[in-house]
Amino acid sequence: MSRHKLIKTMNLGDELDEFDGANYYDDFDGSDESRLRGGVIEVRAVLGPSITISDKDIEDSLWHYYYDVEKTVNYLLQQQAPAQSKGSTKKNKDSANGNSKVSKLAALAAARKKKENEKQGRMEGQLSDCSVTLLQKLKNKDPDEESIEGRGLNPSQKHAASTPIKEPLSLKPRKYPTRRRRSSLDKTSATDIAQAPASPTGAKEDHAEKPNEQPLPMAAPSTFARAMMGPQQGSRTSFVETPQMLILSVPSSFGSSTKKDPFAGPSPDDIVTKAQTSSKAKSAKKAAHLPKDDKVTTGVSQAVSEMAIDEGPKPRCKNLDVLAEFQKSKTKHAVNFVVIGHVDAGKSTLMGRLLYDLQVVDQRTIDKYRKEAERIGKSSFALAWVLDQGTEERNRGVTIDIAMNKFETESTSFTILDAPGHRDFIPNMIAGASQADFAVLVIDASTGSFESGLRGQTKEHALLVRSMGVQRMIVAINKLDTTEWSKDRFDEIRHQISAFLTTAGFQAKNIAFVPCSGLMGGNIARRTEDSQASWYSGPILLEALENSDPANRALDKPLRLTIADIFRGGVQNPLSVSGRLESGSLQVGDRILAMPASETATIKGIEADSEPTEWAVAGQNVILHLTDIEQKYLKPGDVICPPSAPIKNLTSFTVKILAFDHVTPMHVEVHRGRLHVPGRITQLVAVLDKGSGAVVGGKKKPRLVQPGAVARVVVEVETAVPLEAPGRVVLRAGGETVAAGLLE
Repeated sequence: MSRHKLIKTMNLGDELDEFDGANYYDDFDGSDESRLRGGVIEVRAVLGPSITISDKDIEDSLWHYYYDVEKTVNYLLQQQAPAQSKGSTKKNKDSANGNSKVSKLAALAAARKKKENEKQGRMEGQLSDCSVTLLQKLKNKDPDEESIEGRGLNPSQKHAASTPIKEPLSLKPRKYPTRRRRSSLDKTSATDIAQAPASPTGAKEDHAEKPNEQPLPMAAPSTFARAMMGPQQGSRTSFVETPQMLILSVPSSFGSSTKKDPFAGPSPDDIVTKAQTSSKAKSAKKAAHLPKDDKVTTGVSQAVSEMAIDEGPKPRCKNLDVLAEFQKSKTKHAVNFVVIGHVDAGKSTLMGRLLYDLQVVDQRTIDKYRKEAERIGKSSFALAWVLDQGTEERNRGVTIDIAMNKFETESTSFTILDAPGHRDFIPNMIAGASQADFAVLVIDASTGSFESGLRGQTKEHALLVRSMGVQRMIVAINKLDTTEWSKDRFDEIRHQISAFLTTAGFQAKNIAFVPCSGLMGGNIARRTEDSQASWYSGPILLEALENSDPANRALDKPLRLTIADIFRGGVQNPLSVSGRLESGSLQVGDRILAMPASETATIKGIEADSEPTEWAVAGQNVILHLTDIEQKYLKPGDVICPPSAPIKNLTSFTVKILAFDHVTPMHVEVHRGRLHVPGRITQLVAVLDKGSGAVVGGKKKPRLVQPGAVARVVVEVETAVPLEAPGRVVLRAGGETVAAGLLE
């Protein structure tokens, strides 16, 4: 059983009953008695004959302090002190009798209580001394404090306030000095202490002769108190020292109705501002009377003080002939293509396989992605992770934002824009399609998937890219290996998609079909070796990409660049923007204008296709490092243009649309690249013929535009947006694309 259980179950009453009340010193032996007698003699010698105390008290003290003569003497002197004479009289009488028998528990309790009393006396004495020191410091620090004579103190109090308190000398140096508690009203001069009688009775009478006849000593108010309360009006803030605490006396004038409002005058800030203004006026007046040389010196010093420190040298424009430099460079054709299709059609996996076969991604990276994908149970997503770098994209298994990557062939530099297929991320798909020269439509050839995709985002994506100006389409019929490379399945899909794309506005010569397998790598960068696919002898996917015609560059038109992203380009480039250069050209040092904020900036550096360069032309994906502009004036979707030919900010515009759904005067969202703002169709002007563009139905305005019809409508937006003809916009409502068209 543990000691705790023994103590818990012990009956204290039984234990005390066994104690027969024997003498407290029954366990003495001969050596203890001899030490006790010797200690009594030493204590008597130290105390002297003037102090009367019984041998019993001395023996008790020696026994309590283990024969320590010094501690015993200090304890006995404290017992005889006048401050504790009342509480110790009864104890001395009881100890002098020596007849009553006490138990051991009672003796231990008494000893413990004595120790606590000693400790409390020391703490109270220190508190009293600290309080006296605090008042003394307040007196020394306040320069405006009145003299002692003006406080109404009697001569004895004046002398006590000016004379430091001296501690009485002890007969023997003590290790633990004990301080008597003193009050500010009990202070006496050194002369009074020397002339005071030695008996405690005389000390009591001396204190009784000093009643509170005079007002308490008062400290002058602080600066904050004078500012808040105003000047003194007969009352002061004083600290009255008591044995327990310091009491703050509140002035009687505080809170009175006749008190002046402390906030009626000028505030400290107003005073400082007025002083600064008057100082500047004096300086200007003084400078007017100075000689000419002194005026020049003053102007130079003022200009130096107002001069701002720039982080670096200003970029200088070299005034290069960008078109001539571009023709001399003989760079590869730069082509952007967007990958579209229904969700889970295998778009990211197909592009990951293409990059892997072209050795843009090494085997070590693919093995790393495969291990990470297997860890979460998605081993087939390893190739898709080459483009899907986001944590959320990998966990969900879908592309959320536009993923960009690059690869090059012998003659062309391609930029992949992998668009999300989920319907919730159509705005991101629109942003990618707005930067593309042509599109790759990925279709899942497995049973049931093609049909569900045709009812889903396959048609919507094809219509959107055609509305954004894309004219060439490569249809990659993916996952054909799951149907054992069936030619019948390939022909079925080709016929249905061809009919739909032709209806959407694509020409048959600009449509190409490629059977492939993204997971196995067949007909992507190399032709498949499966004998079941021997019936296909057309170009593989890489060859179809290279056969695309280079895009026309609008080099002669004014600069237009739609901001796709804003980020920090590094320590030396705190503000950078990226996007595709739609038209025009630019070079380092050019001044540009950001719309709709109408804020100018300077091009500090350019990166074209991830390479630092001095200039860039239309068709290139660029990163501009800007200066002289703050980030709050820029946002995705803004347009960068030259100050000499700015783009207009419009709040209302007319657009010729192709309706995907029923269109009426309604609230819509206007999308142009990364730009999307709320607006509404305010007017249906007319329905147009698809072939000739002539107005159908006479002058009567339509009330409704049917799906598949072409119409002219007026759109108003809530905030001004940078748009110009022939810009392309997409109108969406309720999460669905309702129309797309050209500005007029």
